[in-house]
Amino acid sequence: MSDEKLLYIETFGCQMNVNDSEKVAALLKGEGYTPTPDASAADLIIVNTCSVREKAEHKVYSYLGRFRGLKRERRFLLGVGGCVAQQEGARLLKRVPWLDLVFGTHNLHLLPEMVRSAEQGKRRAAVDFIDNETRLDLFPRVDDGGGVTRFVTVMQGCDNFCSYCIVPYVRGREISRRSAEIIDEVRGAVAGGVREVTLLGQNVNSYGLKMPGELTFAGLLREISAIDGLERIRFTTSHPKDISPELIACFAELPKLCGHIHLPAQAGSDAILARMNRGYTRQEYLQKVAALKAARPDILITGDVIVGFPGETEDDFLQTLSLMEEVRYTDIFSFAYSPRPETAAASLPGRVTRKEATERLERVQALQREMTIERHAGFVDTCQQVLVEGMSKRGDQLYGRTGGNLIVNFAADPSLVGSLVDVRITRGFPNSLLGELAPMQ
Repeated sequence: MSDEKLLYIETFGCQMNVNDSEKVAALLKGEGYTPTPDASAADLIIVNTCSVREKAEHKVYSYLGRFRGLKRERRFLLGVGGCVAQQEGARLLKRVPWLDLVFGTHNLHLLPEMVRSAEQGKRRAAVDFIDNETRLDLFPRVDDGGGVTRFVTVMQGCDNFCSYCIVPYVRGREISRRSAEIIDEVRGAVAGGVREVTLLGQNVNSYGLKMPGELTFAGLLREISAIDGLERIRFTTSHPKDISPELIACFAELPKLCGHIHLPAQAGSDAILARMNRGYTRQEYLQKVAALKAARPDILITGDVIVGFPGETEDDFLQTLSLMEEVRYTDIFSFAYSPRPETAAASLPGRVTRKEATERLERVQALQREMTIERHAGFVDTCQQVLVEGMSKRGDQLYGRTGGNLIVNFAADPSLVGSLVDVRITRGFPNSLLGELAPMQ
């Protein structure tokens, strides 16, 4: 190892994994590791993985394969964390013999010790789930790193057991973090310059419901909204069956709560929703959407759609397309169903062929592309308030997001990073908006 130890982290999957990677970097800072964007120069490479879909899992194994040759050329440590690590455990050490350490979703707190052991040549896997009382005392927090925005974990795990979903098996059962700790972390982040926080959980709507005397999620939002200096609040993800009238009211009553919600429907057919064990009907989902739009008329809604679920007929699929048209999503994450280990859906009859599932996915994505382009075009010549987050990928523009979570690129002085500015939208693209700084009134 060189005197300066460099850490490279590759993150796959959701925002929870992004947040976990931030925690990994903070934990390993105490072990003398400095983050680097160059994997080829790193002394320690951590791959933070996702196994929610089969394709994502295969991508991880393919990525790990790239390091086999590099391991022969020079010495460095290679570790795997996240959902694939939790799912595979010590089997990963056998399957990938050039791997040094494997840590599961409940074992971030063990990482410094595991890295020290790996530096001494000891390979190890730690993937045990821990009890809730211990988990409550081990929620890692990120106290440094600066930046304009920050992810803050409010709960972990899930108790819904949707028939297709591996999350309860790799993230564990649901547990809510103590509200006082969350509020304290947000206050600290704001004191450090953060202007916007995104509250994270597999199902934030059920926050606090299993902890006697704890705040509800709506109550937590109200407490965080009262923090001076915080400009914006976001959250993800919401399970439609658990979104309460109290939470919906927050969109009307809390100006700091951004006008965007990610509300995954997954399907538009009652028959498929029942097979998925989603806990709501199409009509109940649409009623929640209508209530959200009534509370916040300008709210933008994004979602998730799975096609090719076992037993899905053409009529079931057409109901999903019609749901999309009725909701008018701003954007969606869409996937062809893939069976996941241990889940109930993996053994369901009526498997849809890969060809048919792929064709349906293309139809979903084509429809959403049309709706997204139409929605983005509707913002042209409007003035949008944008929180400036940094330099765009092009390097000659700033970028930020609207309250509705739309990315806006525009030319302006870099000193505006961290500011809320008004931007006039000049063009709409499939994935972003282009604008110009509006003159001061």
